[in-house]
Amino acid sequence: MQIVVAGQGYVGLPLAVRAAEVGHRVVGYDVDPHRVKQLAAGHSYVEDVPGSRLRAVLDSGAYAATADTSALAGFDVAVITVPTPLREGVPDLTYIESCARTLGEHLRPGATVVLESTTYPGTTEELLVPVLEQASGLKRGVDFLVGFSPERIAPGNTRWSFEGTPKLVSGIDAKSLEVITAFYDGIFQTTVPVSGTRVAEMAKLIENTFRFVNISLVNELAMLAKPLGVNIWEAIDAAATKPFGFTRFTPGPGVGGHCLPVDPLFLSWKVHQELGVPSRFVELAADVNRRMPSYVVQRLVEGLEERGMPIHGSRVLLLGMTYKIDAADLRESPSARVAELLINLGADVRGAEPNLPNGDDTNLNVPLVDATAQEIAASDAVVLLMDHARFDLAMIQQNAPYVLDCRNRLSGPNVELL
Repeated sequence: MQIVVAGQGYVGLPLAVRAAEVGHRVVGYDVDPHRVKQLAAGHSYVEDVPGSRLRAVLDSGAYAATADTSALAGFDVAVITVPTPLREGVPDLTYIESCARTLGEHLRPGATVVLESTTYPGTTEELLVPVLEQASGLKRGVDFLVGFSPERIAPGNTRWSFEGTPKLVSGIDAKSLEVITAFYDGIFQTTVPVSGTRVAEMAKLIENTFRFVNISLVNELAMLAKPLGVNIWEAIDAAATKPFGFTRFTPGPGVGGHCLPVDPLFLSWKVHQELGVPSRFVELAADVNRRMPSYVVQRLVEGLEERGMPIHGSRVLLLGMTYKIDAADLRESPSARVAELLINLGADVRGAEPNLPNGDDTNLNVPLVDATAQEIAASDAVVLLMDHARFDLAMIQQNAPYVLDCRNRLSGPNVELL
């Protein structure tokens, strides 16, 4: 089949490459010409898609990247994987709307459009379908098919592969569901059909809200445990010995990425708009997680003061600037907020991030350095924010005069746990 994947980022590129590998002819469409140029040259900026895989589908002719809308003509299935950010707490669906309008201009009878971008329940039927109808002059369910299938991308996850992660699928009617299920059956090992697009949209928000709320819970418990004289890490490990009714989550400097800081607030916004009531759990969780970078800085200030050093003028090395362990993604990283707060207090801040390709420090406000023994020894304080596999933890522990460990990976008289 002729496939269009609109949006060639962390969600769209893995899907496009996988679809090409299983035998489809794939057009990877993106409005960013620089991104398209990189892809056409075989350079992948997504860690889960090695350059070798990208070059293989390029060389075979099964995949092509483009910013030219004329290349979208004649598609059998188009998948929308564009961003859905929040703007001052309000979902911004302009990327979906714009993409739907562009695809609608090339929509032909018998084609299918699938939305994968995370959004609130009702978006597929209330926004996507009307725009497609208006742009194409065709009728849903009669001339073209539509569905929603939420992405489940987990950058750097070595346990669950892209194609090995079960894929939720839905359609606006029975025929849409049948066709969409058949399409994804050829890409994923397991598909899970649900009764409608609103269920699939809600399921995605439930998945991320579950993580968001539980991370918030352990973060708040971490803030409470220290003044109570309790090692929160030991307490969590103890609780995790219960073989039922408990899922282990651990504290950290906050949440980041394209999902957790954003997706649960889609649900909160929709509930407030439709029902006029607050989503109290979500809003409280968001408040707790927003406070975590400030708490990390507070603990660092206290730790330095106990050692007779003010934060102003102290040399601080932050280890791990991405939002997730062993990932190369800086989006919404709490580490960047920690750095900003420390700079505002007058600290001399540096960051070490071995996972960024080509030293890319976009969105960071600190100079990047290598986590060498010399750099660590020269610091007044080291903060382990992300325990990347590339960090030599034994060397860090040996050379750092003082470490605030936000990941419970180090021990010793020079180490303080979050």
